[in-house]
Amino acid sequence: MAEKKRFTRRNELRAMNDTELRNALESARRAIYKIRRERLSKPQEDVKATHAHRKEIAQILTLLRERQIEAQKAGAVNG
Repeated sequence: MAEKKRFTRRNELRAMNDTELRNALESARRAIYKIRRERLSKPQEDVKATHAHRKEIAQILTLLRERQIEAQKAGAVNG
């Protein structure tokens, strides 16, 4: 079941355009900031939340980099 959920989220990220990916990236970074800030005042309920957001950030950055490389290759071939 976890495999299916992971691939579903990955497919959702791949379907997003660059602007949507950057918004998702900013959202994940804000979520990590919020979790860290809340951790100072009370015990953390979901201890895996930070890990999940960090993983999502890595996936988004990877997708953005893949698209950047593809665009450079396309420009080199066409240019």
